[in-house]
This record gives sequence, structure tokens and C-alpha cells, in this order.
Amino acid sequence: MASMLQTMEADTIDMSAVLMQAYDMGDMINSSAEVADYLYWKNAVDNSEEVKGLKAVFARKKDAFEECERFGHYHPSYHQALAAVNEIQDKLQEVEAVRKFKEAEDRLDDLLFTVSTTIAHAVSDTIKVPSNNPLPTGKGCSSGGSCSGNCG
Repeated sequence: MASMLQTMEADTIDMSAVLMQAYDMGDMINSSAEVADYLYWKNAVDNSEEVKGLKAVFARKKDAFEECERFGHYHPSYHQALAAVNEIQDKLQEVEAVRKFKEAEDRLDDLLFTVSTTIAHAVSDTIKVPSNNPLPTGKGCSSGGSCSGNCG
């Protein structure tokens, strides 16, 4: 019983040490240039009157499109409503703060993915790491990489 309690204490100590290092790593990430850049451009987007106006127009155009979308391509205004939504999205992308924010967001996402991958692969090469990339480039069955056929 005593050795089992000591093992549980050792596991608890090990887990708390891991968690403390994770918090330290989080602090390091929060102090990174990627996070600073992300927060700067997020603030610029949040405080931009131009972006606020375009977002309001986008919301109205999106609502109109969703109304048409209920009937699909057969709705007489479907393609016009879709074009209006795409036009506003393009105008939003033309705003420097929005473009820079999305670029900063992608760089931060890449940093977090790299850290997650490094940690996961330090444990095992077979651990899957989630990504925001809709077109993953990792190896495995679903990506066309080398696979032994023993997946799942």
C-alpha cells in the first residue's frame, strides 16, 4: 500500500512538473513576436471604422444570401446574392489591417502547430496533431503519405 501511494505521489509530482513547464511554455509563446504581431493587428481590425462598416454590410449581404440559399441555385437571386457576399469579402481583404491580421493569425497558428507537433512527436511519431490547415501535408493514410496499410 505504501509503495502504491509513493507511486501515485511520484506520478502527481511528474504531472505537476509537466503542467508547470506547459505554463512556462505558454508564457514564452505569449511573449513571442508572433503573438505581439497578432494582437497588434487584431486591435487594428477591432478599432477600424472601415472594417466595422464593411462587416455590417457583409452581415446584411450574408443574411440575404442565406435567405436565397434555402432554395439553392433555383432561387432567382441566388447568384446575385452570392456575388454580393463575395464582393464584400474581397473589399474586406483589401483593407491592410485585415490582410495583416490574417497573415499574423496564420504565423501564430504555424507556431502553435510546430510546438504541438514537436511535443507530440517527442512522445511518439504516431500521435496525430490537429491542424487548422484544410489541406494537411502530414504523412499517413488520409494524406497519401507512406502507409503500411495498418491504420486504425
